Amino acid sequence: MTQFVVVGAGIIGTSIAYRLAERGHSVTVVERVHLGAGTSGSSFAWTNSNEKTPYSYHLINALGMRAHRELENEFGDCPWHHGGGAVEWRSNTDEAQELNERVERLIGWGYPAEWISAQRLHRLEPALVQGASGDAKIAYFPDEGWVDPSVYIEFFLGRARFLGVKLRCETVTGIDLKADKVIGVRTASGKTIGADVVVNCTGRWANDLGQDVRLTFPLAPTIGLVVVTAPAASGVRRVIRTSGINLRPDGAGRIMLHSEHDEQGLTLESGADATDPVAAAMIERAARLYPELSGVRPEAMRLSHRAIPGDGVSAVGPVPQVSGYYAAVTHSGATLAPWLGQVVAAELVGGAPEKALQDFRPARFY
Repeated sequence: MTQFVVVGAGIIGTSIAYRLAERGHSVTVVERVHLGAGTSGSSFAWTNSNEKTPYSYHLINALGMRAHRELENEFGDCPWHHGGGAVEWRSNTDEAQELNERVERLIGWGYPAEWISAQRLHRLEPALVQGASGDAKIAYFPDEGWVDPSVYIEFFLGRARFLGVKLRCETVTGIDLKADKVIGVRTASGKTIGADVVVNCTGRWANDLGQDVRLTFPLAPTIGLVVVTAPAASGVRRVIRTSGINLRPDGAGRIMLHSEHDEQGLTLESGADATDPVAAAMIERAARLYPELSGVRPEAMRLSHRAIPGDGVSAVGPVPQVSGYYAAVTHSGATLAPWLGQVVAAELVGGAPEKALQDFRPARFY
């Protein structure tokens, strides 16, 4: 029986841990804070392959979307997964041109995408203010949706622990090597957890597990900000994306807001004096679309570093200069998690390499 240590109890780490345990292996998950404490817990978590290029990256995200739907055949009710599609329009001329080109590209790739009328938009979103899209063309992506990472993580870790997976809440301070072979991880408590294989699912902290240059590869994390409102009868039903604001339901009447433009200038150290005005402005713009959001207060603001490898796409596979060290680092974790759980576990227990991942191996950086 192979002994695995999975570092990071986010949406990727718990997916892989469960699938490894399902195959009968010994697995320990090590998380330094709490479940989903990293990027998973502060993600907009839009499941899509919408803006993903090149085609090979688009493909694995489409496989991730399909894997989410297939979980219903495996488990029945999947309360973390919410469909309904996504709608998008752009008032900015350059953004509108980009959307037009993107829709045509996606249609050519066989991805469900279509233009809809303002009348259909309002049938999909009855609470949306009349004329919200103005003269802009409206795109609809019916297979998209969103996930609740916390519910997903709790479910898969619960399943994994039932199969014998151990969870240890400790900080990993280094990888133990014997020559070029991984033999375990060191923790801040001074303890060593032995392992035949270590799977690094720590996202933007992927290079923080030790100083050995053989275990690192380029990362280019960016700041992400999401704002969660207090409960409100807003009527938002699905992912909505516009030039001014992106929003989606977040359960129990709460709405999650995101805007690429508002993230600029923020850091992980930004305090309330910087984030409060941003959150208020985001809610104000959302209220122009959904009037019931007017005056609603922000309940949470979450800053994160997105887990982005240096060239902007996933890094999934063995790190070539050492034996027994595997990385699974990607910005698209919410979409890719169920598919990566399956294919990474299959590779780790001796299955054939997944062809769809051939462009995303960490070896490209060496």
